[in-house]
Amino acid sequence: MSLASHVETLKRKHEQLELRITETERHPGVDHVEIAALKRQKLRVKDEIEKHSLSIH
Repeated sequence: MSLASHVETLKRKHEQLELRITETERHPGVDHVEIAALKRQKLRVKDEIEKHSLSIH
């Protein structure tokens, strides 16, 4: 897998996490622990995207 395709995969994962966070927040009885975990995971993916994007350019 090339670095560019890896970054694209990470971007899709980041988008999926955003959708999952939004959906989870819409439900009654929101699980704040789950949302916090998803947000931390999303941030880690974003950091990885940025790190690899710098390597591409």
